[in-house]
Amino acid sequence: MDYSSTCSCAKVEIKISLPKNIEEYEPRACDCDFCTARGLSYLSDPSGQLKIYHPGELEQLKQGSQQASFWQCASCNDLVAVTCEIDSQTKGAINAAMFEKQQCLKPAVSVSPKTLPPEEKLNRWNKVWLKVEFCD
Repeated sequence: MDYSSTCSCAKVEIKISLPKNIEEYEPRACDCDFCTARGLSYLSDPSGQLKIYHPGELEQLKQGSQQASFWQCASCNDLVAVTCEIDSQTKGAINAAMFEKQQCLKPAVSVSPKTLPPEEKLNRWNKVWLKVEFCD
């Protein structure tokens, strides 16, 4: 199933391809201080793909173990996605809030990657995150 959305100011567009209907997924709410303070939860499927358009409009934020990059729109400050490089490939998850107005999403489930050592975080993300491509 293919879905698209934009940040609040529409300068950043995303397109996500998922093997199941988006309503079947449970967003994951990370319990780290960064995500909790922003009320973030994420959607991904290792068989899916995410395309982020207009990456020049994005600011990169780092926190915690510095392994993941959080991408927010420089104009409206919406956090769009989180990514990291794993085995020379960009993997990540989309901010579930990008779809809350268009789709009926399930309630988020809490996850706790902050309790994992850095290498275990990468292994977990590699199993649950999808392929990400930045497109101009």
